[in-house]
Amino acid sequence: MEYRKEHDSMGVVQVPADRYWGAQTQRSRENFPIGVGIETMPEEIILAFGILKQAAARANHILRPEKMTAEKLAVIEKAASEVASGALREHFPLVVWQTGSGTQSNMNANEVISNRANELAGRKLCHPNDDVNMSQSSNDTFPTALHIAAVLSLEGRLIPAAEELVRSLKELEELHRGIIKSGRTHLQDAVPIAFSQEISGWRSSVEKDIELLHLSTGPLHELALGGTAVGTGLNAPAGFAELAAEKISMLTGKPFVTAENKYHALTSRDELVFAHGAVKALAADLMKIANDVRWLASGPRCGLGEIRIPANEPGSSIMPGKVNPTQCEQVTMVAVQVMGNDAAIGIAASQGNFELNVFLPVIAYNFLQSVRLLAESIRAFTENCVRGIRADEEKMRQNLDRSLMTVTALNPIIGYENAAETAKLAYTDNISLRDACMKLGFLTAEQFDAVFHPEEMV
Repeated sequence: MEYRKEHDSMGVVQVPADRYWGAQTQRSRENFPIGVGIETMPEEIILAFGILKQAAARANHILRPEKMTAEKLAVIEKAASEVASGALREHFPLVVWQTGSGTQSNMNANEVISNRANELAGRKLCHPNDDVNMSQSSNDTFPTALHIAAVLSLEGRLIPAAEELVRSLKELEELHRGIIKSGRTHLQDAVPIAFSQEISGWRSSVEKDIELLHLSTGPLHELALGGTAVGTGLNAPAGFAELAAEKISMLTGKPFVTAENKYHALTSRDELVFAHGAVKALAADLMKIANDVRWLASGPRCGLGEIRIPANEPGSSIMPGKVNPTQCEQVTMVAVQVMGNDAAIGIAASQGNFELNVFLPVIAYNFLQSVRLLAESIRAFTENCVRGIRADEEKMRQNLDRSLMTVTALNPIIGYENAAETAKLAYTDNISLRDACMKLGFLTAEQFDAVFHPEEMV
């Protein structure tokens, strides 16, 4: 491999000749060989850095035209836009497990954009710190990149996936209207419910989660950029924070604004804790829905067997013909991962010491992993399971007929205690509720048939 010499304030470093990064990125590669190639800085953060560096350059050109000249702006903008598009992804090798402020990832962005800008200019025009990082600090850029990445991921990936699931559940509701089945509480038989009503519960849960996700993105639109090192805005010109946020809004189409209190914006990660709480709420509901589906599909002969789900692949290496609810299993595993990530994010967010939180990369890694995994999980679950769910009406009717809790319909006629005695006798003697009620003398056959209509209990 060929190398070139790059230098920083600590001296000269050998850098791969075919890479745009510089000395500080190379030092980080050498000092933090942790999770290399596996737990690298999330791509969403890198793309967000491209956006904010474009915005910062535009703001600096307006406020400091003598420093951010039109020539510098043109090449920095072009290089930063390439970062934002993902075209330069291979030039961002750093891992999550680095400095807790994300300084090295900020410098990775500065160095890549600077070297690419100089290549475009045909000469050494731009400096990573003096030009690309002008009016900024790692302490305000990484939180800004994190908020940009969080908003774009939630609104562009997770919410659309959840909305697609809602649409599929609505179609299932319509398809199964009029089908009555036994309800269940405490994993025990309960009074009847329409299958469409059961599905509507799933649908409404996801709809509520979407509302919560939208609510959670509001605070994330506030950006730390302009606070520089400790929140005072040192070395940033007046108006930079507001103008940079305006430029970020133009680039993303999202209503970003500058944070009112930069001391809070640098040290507290409460907005991300809140937003991930909404992500976790969705994961919790998906856990419930997936478990319901696999319970209802259990069998096919020795379980509930009330619904049929798509058979996507063989389920066993030893048992021929076995088919398992694998899509439900991937959903529940992803939900567990999201819940674990939530614990990590909460603990990391509590570590904002004095003027800076230094657990930013791990927060970014876990937050964006949750959003990505959950979005992909929902799409697979929707496409490969939910759309193919079909009721086994015969099995639902059999279970409903055998349920003892339909005796609840008799409460107004014979009273709670007599109804309980009827259910107990039917269970112990393995007879129908009708026979038990007649045997106890509470109702005649004609009276029972006149008042007992489980399908009307929904």
